[in-house]
Amino acid sequence: MRHVIAIDQGTTGTTVLVLDEALAVRGRGYREFRQIYPTPGWVEHDPEDIWASVLAALGQALAQIEPSSIAAIGITNQRETSVLWDRATGAAVHNAIVWQDRRTADRCAELRAAGKEERVKQLTGLTLDPYFSGTKLAWMLSNLSQVAAPARAGQLAFGTIDAYLLWRLSGGAVHATDATNASRTLLFDLHELAWSDELLELFGVPRAILPSVVASSGPAGVTAGVPGLPDGIPIAGLAGDQQSALFGQACFAPGDAKCTYGTGAFILMNTGDRPVASRSGLLTTVAWKLGTGELRYALEGSAFIAGAAVQWLRDGLQFFSSAAEIESLALSVPDSGGVIVVPAFAGLGAPHWRPDARGSITGLTRGTTRAHVARATLEGIALQNVDILRAMERDAGRSLTVLKVDGGAAANDLLMQFQSDVLGVEISRPALVETTALGAAFLAGLGTGVWRDQAQVTQTWREERRFRPTADRAAIAAHLARWDAAVAKC
Repeated sequence: MRHVIAIDQGTTGTTVLVLDEALAVRGRGYREFRQIYPTPGWVEHDPEDIWASVLAALGQALAQIEPSSIAAIGITNQRETSVLWDRATGAAVHNAIVWQDRRTADRCAELRAAGKEERVKQLTGLTLDPYFSGTKLAWMLSNLSQVAAPARAGQLAFGTIDAYLLWRLSGGAVHATDATNASRTLLFDLHELAWSDELLELFGVPRAILPSVVASSGPAGVTAGVPGLPDGIPIAGLAGDQQSALFGQACFAPGDAKCTYGTGAFILMNTGDRPVASRSGLLTTVAWKLGTGELRYALEGSAFIAGAAVQWLRDGLQFFSSAAEIESLALSVPDSGGVIVVPAFAGLGAPHWRPDARGSITGLTRGTTRAHVARATLEGIALQNVDILRAMERDAGRSLTVLKVDGGAAANDLLMQFQSDVLGVEISRPALVETTALGAAFLAGLGTGVWRDQAQVTQTWREERRFRPTADRAAIAAHLARWDAAVAKC
């Protein structure tokens, strides 16, 4: 029996799954790591913490299998988070700047004021926002002493987390990223599928520090010197976490869509082999590029905060000790009592793109309890997605009938039923909600011949439960009106 390892390197922790040829999970490991907040609006990770979490999760996951049975490794990752490291020593020159970080909001505003946004969107499919990697990298090059000269000389290496992990797993032999991650940097031409000289000049980025761009599926390197792993295992799957989840959800046909409820909420819709330009504040992105040459694009809308709002109730307000307790607390009241929580703690993402927005709670009365706020927080997670999906339907020219869901918060039945009610569409939850890791595993297995074709993942995918709209539409319309009013005040 051959096994495939999926490394799912997320914002708050790393998950490693071991899957067999039947796509059954044979091992699982997880390790959290520190979140670093140097100043309000800034979010960082220590790359060494990330690497240590990968090794620890690998050790847990591999405990029940023979390492010699590992046929391939796939990597999926928090996407826009940016690392700059020394090629000779492997040491990062600064903490990784996380996708949630807003320190470059002023720089993005300057570029918009200079009339650069439309051209950037034409080339990249992205909007000018601190979310993406380009301005994060530019900040490091401009603000860290003694970085600019070695960067121009090619002594430093830049990458999103996939590239950093590929470099570490290969013992420093490979500096590469895949097209899905490259398409999130503001430096990549979405049509040419190559780094853009025009964009590199705009952001002041030397080409010498950039990784090569490879397919999402196919051998990119092999392991070397990794504790617990034999040398020579092909690293053959690379994809940003949301594209990986789209693949793992078997969203292979144009119009297929999924929402991943992780730290944020991320909705992607497969738009086929041509990029669809958004007129509604969404992003156009590469969905995957296979070694066979198959290329797919997607429309994407992101809400920066989803599961992180539950963590805020747990850690910041100490409403409960375990995130799973939010459902029972929220169910202890029949509704949210008119309370609206807008979880814009890191600004508003698509389709609003307001980095200056901040979270709010409105509709409080003397009768408001912790339970009402908890329920309203879950509702706020779902209501953000209404804005995104309505914009997506307009851009794609098609109405959604079913939304596939995954991620940790997808296990919350109350949230999923409310999501179905406010969208007016069916919600399909798979038996394995860790579809981000599943996508990475399947890309790696496809790239090494463990699995034959996409039909196998389609055959393996199983629905665990389907949620259908049941709420009164007039009541939902009133709720949406309260939400729109609250968002306008953020």
